[in-house]
Amino acid sequence: MNIRPSAAIRQNYNEIADLCRKSAEPVYLTKNGEGDLVVMDIESFTRREKMLQLRENLLAVEEDRAMGQVGCTIDQLDDFLGSILDEV
Repeated sequence: MNIRPSAAIRQNYNEIADLCRKSAEPVYLTKNGEGDLVVMDIESFTRREKMLQLRENLLAVEEDRAMGQVGCTIDQLDDFLGSILDEV
C-alpha cells in the first residue's frame, strides 16, 4: 500500500504519477495523519471501473436466476449473437 502525505502531490506530482503508473495501485494521501484522498492512474481506474461494472452485471444476473427467471440456452445465445454479427 502506497501512502504519502497530501503535500507530496503538490511538491512531487511527477513522482506520485510515476508511482501510480508503475505500481498500477492507488496512492493514499493523508492530511494531518488521517486518510484524505486516493490517487490512481487512468488505466488502473478504467480497469477497476470495468471490473466493478462486470461484477454488478453478474450479481444482477445471479439474482434473477435465484428468483427463478429462466435464461436462454447456448443455442439461443449463439443464434442471437450470430444475428447481431450479421447486422454488423
